[in-house]
Amino acid sequence: MGGRTTLTFDYVERFYNPKRRHSTIGYLSPTAFEEKMALA
Repeated sequence: MGGRTTLTFDYVERFYNPKRRHSTIGYLSPTAFEEKMALA
């Protein structure tokens, strides 16, 4: 069971969260937001 939990966490952190848009940062993905801030 522990391996499955680790794989799920890994998926969420590496693939889902960087692409998911967040309303608090203008509906950008965290990656896009960080790129935008780096250019500012």
